[in-house]
Amino acid sequence: MTGIKSAVVAGHLCLDIIPDLSHLPGGDMTAMLQPGRLLNVGRAALSTGGAVSNTGVALHILGVPTCLVAKLGTDPLGAAVRAVLDGYGPDLTAGITTDASAGTSYTVILNPPGRDRTFWHYAGANDTFSADDVPFDLVARADLFHFGYPPIMRRMYAEAGAGLVEVLRRARETGATTSLDLAWPDPNSEAGRADWRSILTAALPYVDLFTPSADELLFMLHRPTYERLLAAPGGLLENVTPALVEEVSTGLLSLGAKVVLIKIGERGAYLHTADADSLTGMGRACPPDLAAWAGCQMWAPCFQVEVAGTTGSGDATIAGFLAALLRGLGPAEAMTAAVAVGACNVEAPDALSGLRSWEATMARLAAGWPRCPMHLQAPGWHWEEGIQMLVRDQA
Repeated sequence: MTGIKSAVVAGHLCLDIIPDLSHLPGGDMTAMLQPGRLLNVGRAALSTGGAVSNTGVALHILGVPTCLVAKLGTDPLGAAVRAVLDGYGPDLTAGITTDASAGTSYTVILNPPGRDRTFWHYAGANDTFSADDVPFDLVARADLFHFGYPPIMRRMYAEAGAGLVEVLRRARETGATTSLDLAWPDPNSEAGRADWRSILTAALPYVDLFTPSADELLFMLHRPTYERLLAAPGGLLENVTPALVEEVSTGLLSLGAKVVLIKIGERGAYLHTADADSLTGMGRACPPDLAAWAGCQMWAPCFQVEVAGTTGSGDATIAGFLAALLRGLGPAEAMTAAVAVGACNVEAPDALSGLRSWEATMARLAAGWPRCPMHLQAPGWHWEEGIQMLVRDQA
């Protein structure tokens, strides 16, 4: 792994319990909730979940030296999580601590064919995670610090996001490049009612790479647009346009983020970067070719796959992007890697078993892996055949 920069991935970690629902007729979620009814389902898969596992272990599989930072309970679920992670490599879990007063977080993932997944989640020890749980000496020896899922970690969004700001500020002070991903909060929960515009306004000055999904962003920052698109024919993601993501991402860059990667589900991913002067302050994982990265806007379509499940697909997309960045690659190569790793992810029902090594993923690309068709045209944008992406025209 010589020449590949290293990463610390911190934040939310849990045990995922994924029952096989493939025998339900038509993926009938209503039948699952009928009182007193017994449903025959398949075996349950147990895997680790949350950004720390999904993105962190994915980076490890992709050949990036990675350390995981999170908090577990001292219960059997915590032992199960640690055993799963230790199976990928004993050095991965050096930054994971335990809290005897809290239970280990878990999520029941209902993922019937033909429908998006539903989560039943217990936050557990994630709600007590704070900057005191981050070994900043490890961060100081890494090139990248990625933090995931603050909307489902109470101390990260409470008090106007003061806990999140402290984590990111202290990580930035070590000289590491900082990266932040969000998660979908329950709209009726404390996190769903939090003032996310204020939280992100305070946090993004300490964030180099911001990697949320389109629906999270619109829900948190542009609620009227979110509600309008959600009610539109085809649903929210089908109605996201280049003009909309450009407007939203421009606002995020103005708040301090230097690179914005927006995940748009099966429609791919969008990238918007700041100018070269801003990118120079990105820390140890700063791209070597700033001119290539500066002022980019591109939309990468997904690759064609047979979808078995979408658990962790966004996290895998982030891992592909970060793995390319940590190898010093350019923005088009990083976006290709992002959607390629995300596509590998959805070929399995869990978050990790569909992933391949970096070399195997690149070999699949080199063999002519076809992209999904992109039926999207917009003024000021053009399709660039050489990289198979929609690109914003230069001013």
